[in-house]
Amino acid sequence: MGVVNVTPDSFSDGGRWFDTERAVAHGIELIEQGADLLDIGGESTRPGATRPAQDEELRRVLPVVRGLASRVRVSVDTMRAEVARQSIEAGAQIINDVSGGLSDPDMHHVVAQAGVDYVCQHWRGYGAVMNKLSTYHDVVAEVAAELELRIEACLAAGMAAESIIVDPGLGFAKTAEHDWTILANLERFTALGHRVLVGASRKRFLGHLLDGREPSGRDAATAAVSVICAQQGVWAVRTHEVSGQRDAVAVVERLSQARRWSSSGLDSTEPGSPSTDGD
Repeated sequence: MGVVNVTPDSFSDGGRWFDTERAVAHGIELIEQGADLLDIGGESTRPGATRPAQDEELRRVLPVVRGLASRVRVSVDTMRAEVARQSIEAGAQIINDVSGGLSDPDMHHVVAQAGVDYVCQHWRGYGAVMNKLSTYHDVVAEVAAELELRIEACLAAGMAAESIIVDPGLGFAKTAEHDWTILANLERFTALGHRVLVGASRKRFLGHLLDGREPSGRDAATAAVSVICAQQGVWAVRTHEVSGQRDAVAVVERLSQARRWSSSGLDSTEPGSPSTDGD
């Protein structure tokens, strides 16, 4: 899932794609690099961020959705039901709600009525306050339990179970240690019975690991997380940089293929098996 931030203040690339034409061009570039879908967002959810007005969020997002929806499957990153509704009308097929429906009580009904896919993320509060809400006794158990409550709310609103995607929300009301603990226990989230999305790209916990390295220098570490996610059966990773992540996932897929051939008792050089050469 390639990220297209149409914001002036996102932590990784705020302002670079704020212009509609540049945002669409960037989305096309990510598609060419191998993105399966694009996530378009008009509100920064970084710690400390303030919210734009709804009209401003719509102004940022809708033209970009219209410019990209005919080229690739488009997700819109929003916590507002009205932004979701208009984005779906413009061609979005997924709504990525980092609040899991807690920010806007109408969100679940809008998504259910439209019949699109819905990313239900773990969330405890807006960017301005979320760092104060990162207290857990058992972060994996509590995040999973809170997600289960949101899933129940999605189903109660009329969403189909197969349309729900869960996201443990790395960095949202979580310390770096919490993020690592969640990544070490991804099976707890895949066991919820829904597709899982992980957004680790360039986040703070990787910066801490790399002695404070700037976000743009965290892509190799992000690729390592993408490998872990692919190995654990995660449905998609949300990423600012696509080509390196695509390569990392390709390695996991090829290794899985080799294991299947090995377990079947066939040599990979036999006729009909994956091609090999000496390079």
